Amino acid sequence: MGGKRDQEEKVSMRTLVVIHSLKMGGMERVAVNLADAFAEEGHESHLLACRNSPNDLAPSNGAVKLHHFDQQQALLKSVIGIPVFLLSRLLLGVILPKSHFMWVGWLCGWLLKRHIQKLEQQHGRFDRIVFRGLGTFKYFWSFRDERNIYVLENVIHYDRPLWQKKLEWKLVFHDRHLACVSTGVLESAQEAFDKGNIKPKSLRVITNPCPVEQIRTLANEPDDGIPSEPYILNVARLVPQKGHALLLEAYKGSGIDHKLVIVGEGELRSELETKARDLGISDRVIFAGKRSNPYPWMKQADLFVLASEYEGLGIVLTEALACGIPIMAVESRGGVKDVFRGELARFLTHRSVEGLASGLTSVVNELPIPVKSEWLAPFQSDVVVSAFLDQPEKDTSL
Repeated sequence: MGGKRDQEEKVSMRTLVVIHSLKMGGMERVAVNLADAFAEEGHESHLLACRNSPNDLAPSNGAVKLHHFDQQQALLKSVIGIPVFLLSRLLLGVILPKSHFMWVGWLCGWLLKRHIQKLEQQHGRFDRIVFRGLGTFKYFWSFRDERNIYVLENVIHYDRPLWQKKLEWKLVFHDRHLACVSTGVLESAQEAFDKGNIKPKSLRVITNPCPVEQIRTLANEPDDGIPSEPYILNVARLVPQKGHALLLEAYKGSGIDHKLVIVGEGELRSELETKARDLGISDRVIFAGKRSNPYPWMKQADLFVLASEYEGLGIVLTEALACGIPIMAVESRGGVKDVFRGELARFLTHRSVEGLASGLTSVVNELPIPVKSEWLAPFQSDVVVSAFLDQPEKDTSL
């Protein structure tokens, strides 16, 4: 009996989550959420940001230990860092665009490894080191450790010649433990690895945690800017990927009476405001700008809608569910379909003006739609944390 009881007891592990910065962004929010989740599940949790600023985000769980490592400052202060940096920026990076990380990554990786060793001298050896996002770990590609898990947050992009991408994939993906935030990201990675002859040490799906109780607490905070009229909501950066032009056209075509509120800032704001005027809907569309706490806006909305071209997962969808509002989205590359499982699948529409317009009309006519707790079950902290702490199995599919 004693042996069985011991096996059932939760073993506390020391974890480190590494993120590029703590600026306000989806990838950064999820890194903080994961560090909080480790602490919530009784593990010793550490979060390491590789820039000293900006610090828009911070762990909500007081047990999380926050550290900073300024990778550029560390690089420039090292003996050979300045010549390496200048050679990369002024010559190598010009000859081969977007290759800066390739030339400085071997030194930055060594510097990060040394910094982590110093943290371990103070706090003890980490059992898991989780790197969130390609933008984080590609600059440390020379740092290899069996404890490292590298999280792919988005689909693979072919933004450079294939021969260059193959070289990059070899540096950052080959023979490493990789975790994808959705099945769509996994499929994208497998396709790329087939092309590049890349063989990861392991490859699996571990989704993003959704801090439901924290979100619900924040959703109760007052915000005087929220409209009193019924509205549907989109929260996203105003960039081409997020599909706001499609959303505006579909909204006009839907004929619904609800107003459309768009929370977010970005390069396309002026263009989108002009488009709303040209469509004759500017009096019904509210561009609310960037909000440090968008959750009160979610809580008061009748429906959340996403029109993105692609998403690694679409964490705003799970956040909206946590606020108690129904969701709908267009079919897209990546992980949106992982959120719309089971009966939620009927709230996915074809990614076209006609498809989204028809979907909006149908779903709004069905409101109110009660949100079920089981829709968020795959994104609970204990599920995600357990997946990260399980020993990854060697990938044999590639």
